[in-house]
Amino acid sequence: MTMYVYVSVAQVAKVVGGVLLAYVAARIAMWLSSEELWMRIPSVSVPAELGEPPVKGRKFDLRAHERKQDLSVVKCWDPASLDDLGVVAVTTNVEELIARAGEAQAEWAASPWSQRRKLLRTLLKWCVAEQATIAKVAARDSGKTLTDAVFGEILVTCEKLQWLAANCESVLKTEFREPGTTVMFTKKVKVEYRPVGVVLAIVPWNYPFHNVLNPASAALAAGNAIVIKVSEYASWSTAYIGEGIRRCLAACGAPEDLVQFAHGFADVGSKLVKSPKVDKIIFVGSPQVGIKVMEAAAANLTPVVLELGGKDPFVVCGDVRKTELERIVQIALRGVFQSMGQNCAGPERFFVAKEVYEDFCAQVAEITKRMTLGASVVSSDSSSPVVVDCGAVTMGTPALRRLQDLVDDAVKKGATVLVGGDWSESSSSSSSKYPPSFYPPTILRDVPSSSAKIAQDEIFGPIMCIFEPCTSDDDAIARANDCAFALSSCAFAQDPRRASRVASQLKAGMSSVNDLEGTTYLSQSLPFGGLGFSGFDRFAGPEGLRGLCNVRSVCEDKFPTLLRTAIPGPIQYPCAATKKHKPHIFAQGIVQLFYGDGIIDKLRGIAKIISAS
Repeated sequence: MTMYVYVSVAQVAKVVGGVLLAYVAARIAMWLSSEELWMRIPSVSVPAELGEPPVKGRKFDLRAHERKQDLSVVKCWDPASLDDLGVVAVTTNVEELIARAGEAQAEWAASPWSQRRKLLRTLLKWCVAEQATIAKVAARDSGKTLTDAVFGEILVTCEKLQWLAANCESVLKTEFREPGTTVMFTKKVKVEYRPVGVVLAIVPWNYPFHNVLNPASAALAAGNAIVIKVSEYASWSTAYIGEGIRRCLAACGAPEDLVQFAHGFADVGSKLVKSPKVDKIIFVGSPQVGIKVMEAAAANLTPVVLELGGKDPFVVCGDVRKTELERIVQIALRGVFQSMGQNCAGPERFFVAKEVYEDFCAQVAEITKRMTLGASVVSSDSSSPVVVDCGAVTMGTPALRRLQDLVDDAVKKGATVLVGGDWSESSSSSSSKYPPSFYPPTILRDVPSSSAKIAQDEIFGPIMCIFEPCTSDDDAIARANDCAFALSSCAFAQDPRRASRVASQLKAGMSSVNDLEGTTYLSQSLPFGGLGFSGFDRFAGPEGLRGLCNVRSVCEDKFPTLLRTAIPGPIQYPCAATKKHKPHIFAQGIVQLFYGDGIIDKLRGIAKIISAS
């Protein structure tokens, strides 16, 4: 007999509606009980005068400084406007800084997660509220444009702070794991992440704000203190940035000595690296200096994270259509000219398929010709920021000379200059078309990948280097991988599967598909780092956060009042073999019982245990 069950649409709708209503009610309840909703986040402000030149209108004599440097103080200036930003004292009390940080860390290590999250959200609130001033401070100290400062300094810092606040506890809380095979069935095991102590970060000048907040926020989230050695080319901004951090710490009841700044030159960095009281080192800079940092840290076996720059490949496949190529061109230009190309992770080697090569070169050249150079932060109170495309090269004449040498060598080897590439020493004169510290946005095409210095040397400047046309995807991949650096990479194609296939074969620590490689850094859940001359280890993501901790393995009894480990009689000391006890046979039986293949093998193991007992 057939039975039929009739269910009306109204009944189904009622059940589904009830489930949805319960789900919504649960989500509302979770939201109402969330810490983020009820936690009062302090508002912090920093005196605006800390972000202004000490004497308005006073200009810095860059050429005189380059002819004869005074190493008794750190002289500061705006590379774009040449406003004199004053001087910063060279740090002499290195061990005192580390000691103060260590004392503060001993207290902070026991801080609850709620306090750490509050601090991170306070820093985030300050970044958002004072982003206009922070951008001006970063732009003045590095010479970049305000747009580059907001886009490259503040946006990524806010993303990092938000990710840390949301995830630091879940990433670093005690993690229980499987005890393993049945031989450990009476045990429970866990991993604890405990702060390392005092972290030393030696950071470069290209991102004065983010390069401080990036290691500082992660170190604080993990329960550490940090000493930050900033570059002599980006020391002025630490007065404003440091005061902001100090006020955020105070507002959250955290020790104000948790973050310390060191200023000066190579000798100051060397003293910090050699200190036995430093527990971990993060170094961001050149491979040459990175090697010296490793050598100095080896004396105390201090662990080191090295981020040493890159020459990221940017691959464009031959199937891209006109509208897609227009999108790619704008992404390529932003990647090259963001912060005037002074980025560790930025496209420096362009491998473009022959099918779209001419169109790509024509489009990037046409846009680049219309780009403007200049200072976007002016010292006059009555003047609004100036909208320009490109700022200055931070390190002055030596860097400009190095960039021009790379261009000249490429041209000698067969490259063609489409735009720019015509800086000369006369740029220091008032008659030059380029102000001091500015290098023209430059496009090179047909660069030989085998002989030109620019093919292997890190550019770190506003030069788009387009290599000779690629005959196939395999050709592009082979040439892209022929480099000692391997930080990041990206590949573009009309077919996303093709782009993904190319990107997966690029030798790099990171890769993006149909987008700029910097997107991997904007996603703070991902680790950041490279291979080869780009360094090793990682910061950002769970891996970077756990890297700031001592990883501690713990094993304990699952039922401590009932079962505890006891050494079986046959293998107790002294365990010399007797007619009754055969310790090696007993041990073989244990192995066979737990790891034998099948029930018969395991029964034989039991027999051995019995015979040896």
